[in-house]
Amino acid sequence: MERPSPAPLRVLSLIPPMTQLNTPYPSTAYLTGFLRVKGEDAVQADLALALVLALFTPQGLGRVQAQALAQPEAQRSASVDCFLDHFDEYQSTIAPTIAFLQGRDSTLSHRIAGRGFLPEGPRFAALDVYGDAEASDPLAWAFGALGQQDRARHLATLYLNDLADVLRDAVDKRFEFVRYAESLAGSQASFEPLAVALAAAPNLIDDVLRDLTLNAMAQHQPQLVLLSVPFPGAVYAALRIAQTIKAHFPQVQIALGGGYVNTELREITEPRLFDYVDFVTLDAGERPLLALLEHLRGKRSLSRLVRTFVRDAASAQVKYMNWAEPDVPFEQVGTPTWDGLALDKYLSLLDMLNPMHRLWSDGRWNKLTVAQGCYWKKCSFCDVSLDYISRYETASAATLVDRMEAIVAETGQTGFHFVDEAAPPKALKALAQEILRRKLQISWWGNIRFEKTFTPELAELLAQSGCIAMSGGLEVASDRLLDLMKKGVSVAQVARVTKGFSDAGILVHAYLMYGFPSQTVQDTVDALEYVRQLFEAGCIQSGFFHRFTCTVHSPVGKDPKAYGIILDTLPVVSFAKNDIGFHDPSGVDHDLLGRGLKKAIYNFMHGLALENDVRSWFDMPKGACPKPKVGRKRIAQALSEKAE
Repeated sequence: MERPSPAPLRVLSLIPPMTQLNTPYPSTAYLTGFLRVKGEDAVQADLALALVLALFTPQGLGRVQAQALAQPEAQRSASVDCFLDHFDEYQSTIAPTIAFLQGRDSTLSHRIAGRGFLPEGPRFAALDVYGDAEASDPLAWAFGALGQQDRARHLATLYLNDLADVLRDAVDKRFEFVRYAESLAGSQASFEPLAVALAAAPNLIDDVLRDLTLNAMAQHQPQLVLLSVPFPGAVYAALRIAQTIKAHFPQVQIALGGGYVNTELREITEPRLFDYVDFVTLDAGERPLLALLEHLRGKRSLSRLVRTFVRDAASAQVKYMNWAEPDVPFEQVGTPTWDGLALDKYLSLLDMLNPMHRLWSDGRWNKLTVAQGCYWKKCSFCDVSLDYISRYETASAATLVDRMEAIVAETGQTGFHFVDEAAPPKALKALAQEILRRKLQISWWGNIRFEKTFTPELAELLAQSGCIAMSGGLEVASDRLLDLMKKGVSVAQVARVTKGFSDAGILVHAYLMYGFPSQTVQDTVDALEYVRQLFEAGCIQSGFFHRFTCTVHSPVGKDPKAYGIILDTLPVVSFAKNDIGFHDPSGVDHDLLGRGLKKAIYNFMHGLALENDVRSWFDMPKGACPKPKVGRKRIAQALSEKAE
């Protein structure tokens, strides 16, 4: 006699504040799609978006005003003063501005772009960098006469950023879009800072998040809640959500997972975390989740959970359960679903005027992966020892395009952002050919290694399939350091690959790094000269410099002697473990250099000062900044040479 199928469990996956506001973070979409294929009653909600939409209303701003007025006048910031002085304007414009950013009222662009509709706080001072502050239209260079919608969205984004500053200064000093209270969780050896914050009286943001949590629980009535935490800036809010659920629905089980957990909580011994959640799972979530559901049904013992931390009831100590079972193959993880997410309410923001850089915050992209993990997995600065990078699996092009067609049918959106660590060229070629074979009309962009396999011919094929942009790591733009990093590329090779993409009409963004072990002032000056020439030659259109951070999971962190550095001694770690400080005998002031690099790249992205001597960007005494050893035509020469 055939056994009846077990009754499905209601599983609610939540995106906690803060993540992107223009598109849903994809983890819950993947898990919900996978669970539904397995017959579970899976639903999802984005409380990050919901929190912002609840605060940025006339009523929400009224509550913020009350908080601001309670502050002593002497303690109010310029942002708070401006908000209070122009409160009536803020309260009357917030609803139509949100509707405009959601794409529901495009005609409002005329009034916003005219600069007479929105109150303009301190963030609008940034407009002066685009041209003469006395000019009648300092944005004309960026938008011209035809870019009214974009002009309005940029101004509306500055307006929202002003309001975010008010929330930070008047309500919660930890508030930021995306990086909300991240200092409480990022590489925090102890849980104590989070414990103190969670024990404190709730502020206005906490109160709104509590109400949103209770509404979601009442609507969905789950038996299991999954909190997906991709970044340190989502941890505090995730635990506030868990705190509310435990207080009002103690019978509901809560599991914590996601990118932050997979990276930083691999050695957790802190039992207090389990006052808020019942389970903490590591790495790809499908297999641990299947095991957990069997356990909750009484079909599997606690000891047979997969990659899951629990708190032992008898000893009150944290235990790691890892029953050996194979992961669900990438080919079988199913198609993500955005069902249940309010796709028409995300905000299309325009923080950066650069056409490539804006893609991260502008437009609602369907996020997807071409492969699991990284096919290269050698870069010495990267967490190559972790599962999300080290376990490399692909799916067939047919499977990937099946998923894309299903997503387009569900969402009505044809834009895709492939969020791979580095999408493999072979898989992208097959994907492009399959897209073209099916005549699927989409737009897509993703992240790659600038390796020589990406020929001009392949770039053209990708463009024909709908590729509009590519990002990749140039890192230090120094052949010596690229070799030390085991990046597997050279500056000349990157120039030729990126020029091939640009010539095919594909925008290119370069991830750049400074402060790598043994990097000298000369290395940094030379790197900036290379970057200047790449912009000048039209190889790249966008870039971002970030400071090198050593992590315990990277080759540098595991073998510091090979890179000539000495690691700091970590304190006793019971909670998060990731970043680790180090001493570099070179003694270079990378903070000083970093300020110059960031000013330079900002101007380069706007087509400004490309002819200037790169030494002018560094605030150093005359004669202290070395002259670049790179010839001013080095990239032009590389482009004229044959590929290696």
